[in-house]
Amino acid sequence: MKMEVINQYFPDLSEQQRQQIAALGTLYTDWNAKINVISRKDIDNLYEHHVLHSLSIAKVIHFTDNSSVLDVGTGGGFPGIPLAILFPNVQFRLIDSIGKKIKVATDVANVIGLKNVSFCHERAEEEKGKFDFIVSRAVMPLDSLIKIVRKNVSNKQHNAMPNGLICLKGGELDKEIKTFKNHTTVFELNKILKEEYFQDKKIVYVSLL
Repeated sequence: MKMEVINQYFPDLSEQQRQQIAALGTLYTDWNAKINVISRKDIDNLYEHHVLHSLSIAKVIHFTDNSSVLDVGTGGGFPGIPLAILFPNVQFRLIDSIGKKIKVATDVANVIGLKNVSFCHERAEEEKGKFDFIVSRAVMPLDSLIKIVRKNVSNKQHNAMPNGLICLKGGELDKEIKTFKNHTTVFELNKILKEEYFQDKKIVYVSLL
């Protein structure tokens, strides 16, 4: 259940993209033996729980070429690295407050030859750049995250969806999105991906333009 699950949902990958994604398994397994980037019991589910979960964002938005995306709290590189593989003409910046995780993500990107990513060991509060979208995976409650990253949303729109925040979330979200209800779209991943893991997983998009 490794590359097969990716090929199933993304059959049009180029040979280079396939090779880059295929390389992730060994790279993360090796790093995980040294630094606990992914839960030890979950490393066998890397492709479904981490790579496919990251790529699910591409099922709800197709970033146009020359867009810019900030991945806040990327950890070992999720969702930023899989998305950077999928969108080679989009610029990604991956940040995390834990230096050793950024070290892992940087090494993985270098080994697979990703040219459209930059990395920084910093807190999101310190990031000054402007981006079309901010992505994150269950980093913190929505209202706290929006307070921090609103300053980083560019006011120039290049994509079909207005610039804003795209979060991978799980569980009950009604309370969390209450304040932003009029600007928020929730995509249920169980309608897009049939694996049981995605049963309660969602993508939350908040327009911040």
